[in-house]
Amino acid sequence: MPEQSAEQGRTAAIGAQRTPADTGSEQKPSGRAVITARAAATFEPVGRSVAVARGFVRDTLQGWGLGEIVDDAVVLTSELVTNAVIHAGTSAEVICLREEDTVRVEVVDHYPERELPLHDAGQPHGNPDREGGRGLLLCAALASRWGVDYTAADKRVWFRLDLPERPVGTRAAGPALPDAALPVAAHRVHVAVIQVDRGGAVGSWNEDATELFGYTAEQVVGKPLTDLAAWPHTPGTGTGIAEALQLSRWEGSYGMRDTDGRTVAVYASHLRVRDSDGEPSTVCLLVRDHERAVLQSPPRGHGGDGDRQNGREGQTADPFEVFIGSPAPDDLDGLLQRTVERARDMLDGDAAYLLLATDDETELEVRASTGLPSARQRFARVPVEAGSGRYGSARMPSVHEDLTVVPGAVPLLEGTGMRSVVIVPLKVEGRLTGSLGVATESPGRYTNEEALRLQFAADRIALAVERARLTELERLRRGSLSFLVEASDLLAGTLDRNQTLALMAQMTVPTLASWCAVYTVAEPGSEPALSYVLHEDEERIDSLKALLGKVDPPDPVPAPGARLWTAPTDTAHGSALRTSLRSATLGVDDDPAPGSGLATAAAVGGETVVMPLVARNRVIGMLVLGKPTDERFRQEIIELAEDLSRRAALALDNARLYSERTAISQSLQRSLLPPGLPEVPGMEVEVIYRAAGEGNEVGGDFYDLFEIRDGGYGFAIGDVCGTGPEAAAVTGLARHALRLLAREGFAGPAVLERLNAAILDEGARSRFLTLLYGELWPQPDGGARLEVVCAGHPLPLRLRPDGTVEPAAEPQPLLGVMEDLELYEQHVVLEPGDVMLCVTDGVTERREGTRMLGDDGLADALSTCTGLTAGAVAARIMRTVEHFASVPLSDDMAILTMRAPG
Repeated sequence: MPEQSAEQGRTAAIGAQRTPADTGSEQKPSGRAVITARAAATFEPVGRSVAVARGFVRDTLQGWGLGEIVDDAVVLTSELVTNAVIHAGTSAEVICLREEDTVRVEVVDHYPERELPLHDAGQPHGNPDREGGRGLLLCAALASRWGVDYTAADKRVWFRLDLPERPVGTRAAGPALPDAALPVAAHRVHVAVIQVDRGGAVGSWNEDATELFGYTAEQVVGKPLTDLAAWPHTPGTGTGIAEALQLSRWEGSYGMRDTDGRTVAVYASHLRVRDSDGEPSTVCLLVRDHERAVLQSPPRGHGGDGDRQNGREGQTADPFEVFIGSPAPDDLDGLLQRTVERARDMLDGDAAYLLLATDDETELEVRASTGLPSARQRFARVPVEAGSGRYGSARMPSVHEDLTVVPGAVPLLEGTGMRSVVIVPLKVEGRLTGSLGVATESPGRYTNEEALRLQFAADRIALAVERARLTELERLRRGSLSFLVEASDLLAGTLDRNQTLALMAQMTVPTLASWCAVYTVAEPGSEPALSYVLHEDEERIDSLKALLGKVDPPDPVPAPGARLWTAPTDTAHGSALRTSLRSATLGVDDDPAPGSGLATAAAVGGETVVMPLVARNRVIGMLVLGKPTDERFRQEIIELAEDLSRRAALALDNARLYSERTAISQSLQRSLLPPGLPEVPGMEVEVIYRAAGEGNEVGGDFYDLFEIRDGGYGFAIGDVCGTGPEAAAVTGLARHALRLLAREGFAGPAVLERLNAAILDEGARSRFLTLLYGELWPQPDGGARLEVVCAGHPLPLRLRPDGTVEPAAEPQPLLGVMEDLELYEQHVVLEPGDVMLCVTDGVTERREGTRMLGDDGLADALSTCTGLTAGAVAARIMRTVEHFASVPLSDDMAILTMRAPG
């Protein structure tokens, strides 16, 4: 669509809602944007179309390589398609257009009369949680440009998302040099390419690696790289090789032992990658150390002491890059890891760590460390104010000359062997954003002088760290919004309790946690019950369930927020310890009890949190999330889990209420049906009953067959006007009144006249009722005598053995309309072999388009049933009704057949 028409449409539609981004930036010089890719799909006006549309947009943008904007596009598409298929009730067409520097997504519905609500820019927006207009608020918040176009046939809401800048060309370049100034290398430069798996074993080994070190691939593949590497162990020279292989990037010098046992000095560049299955590995590129120029990252041309020595005075060095190095990592984790490594090397320490403050500045969270058991410490949290005085606050620099004198002063360093530590805060505009610490195993190493040096470095990097942290938080926020949109859609799509429990667990594992358990509370004050358990490793589910069965469930505390729960970890470790002692003492290697092995202890040995499931001011359960050994939850993940738990609690309570309502309804409905059909001597009787509507067992149609007195039976088949609970109430009245009046000795007309009066007494709750009532008297010599009253009901049909079909009664007035009725009985004799068929109008009024089965169609179907039993006749009539139309049954239906065997 030309941009000019889109601009005019938007201006006319939204008036004062025009944003600054819309002014002047929409029109290309040529008048039309260049479209480089297009995808479109149409979705029906049903609820499930929203999820399908989200998947279409996600797959399209991922296929175009635009994963950075997928979350925003999915959220906006979800809201706009919901507006079309749910609120407008029309089909929706979603069109994705890739342009030169943007992606445009259009959602078209066919309800142009549904205008966009005007909004005055001077008035505050309404509540963003309201149902109407929320999609447009999201467009204004997330999209770079958006608008609405109207035509006579449709309405088109569109938004644009700018593509992220992707710089091309060189990141660094050097001047042209004379040949004599070029670095020296061998005649042929050998670059060894070694890939190391998660466990540190060599996975691949190229020919250049064989040339450099003499080993063939068969000799080294599968062996630890540490068997070949001669890593420097001088204090302060760098991380250990095991830790270096875990870093996202590493660059430096070390040695490799060749086949003769000599150490070959190499310069290496390591890159951490993962394959399509998510399995991580490290690619190591190595050259001889004197050929390091092949791999070494060139420094950027900023001035400094070294530059002044080269005659480039007047340029000042960037303090940040002096500390971090160049190029600086472009991600938060890489930046933090580089920071702790440089801080440790700067102060010649043995370990360093960096903590980031939470949003409320009450806690600090470990985000990077070196020289420490990082897996155990990562995401651990400590309070900002740990005690009185400057040494108890992370807001001030502090130096501890010997931690053994003040045990517990730095909880993160307990049990690590560190003795001397210097800690400085990271601040941005006076606000605490983090803390940086460097420690060593020697006491008395650090003084205020080192604290000043470290504080200077911390001041240089604080702003860059805060900027990277905010970027990461924004990315997590948008991803969380997309996650919650899909979670809410899935939870709202079911009212089955068990399916809701399964969805709760499947949405958290493995996205938020390694394992999950859901406890439910049936009634206030009752004991929580373990209802669902899931682990990312399916083989651990049974052992985890057995372990949790041994642990007392967490208390159902209604206080909001997550709280720690240590019982599973303590029980698993205790069980594993007893198993190990038993094995060592008795020499028994097998695990004596499920869930008590070391594997289970490792699977649940990390941080475990409990979140209450609160709905309608009542705790209905708990959501438990856990991590494996040495892992903790990030604060952002916990906040996302708390938000999910609130949505899940309401969905679970809705499922509970629906299940209770359904159980009550079905119990009441079953009470309206006859308890069973009596055996009628000398007669075959069969009934087929179908109630329309999901969850209904009884509707407006009903039947009954009961013994009046010795040798006589009453039968009835009726149809109450309407369906649902109101019709079912009249059904119960009619069936019980018929039995009572018939057994009191009243004849058929008297029974129906009294029932008519009872229905009229219901007043506004009364319903019209058509009823076929009769008395059946089997005869000793075969056949049966019937006395029938047909009050406004479809006439019963009699099938003769020769295939003749004829009505067995005459029509009379229906019940529930007039007070004074004059009804009469009709005498019918069933000869041996005759069949009496009684149906409700759900059979005769079965439709397919303009066609209707009708009385003639029913008679034709019955005429083909000669020689069949009563059950076979009822089944054939039912099949005829079902096959007459392709749509499901929309009306209640009852079929009663009686046959005199011949």
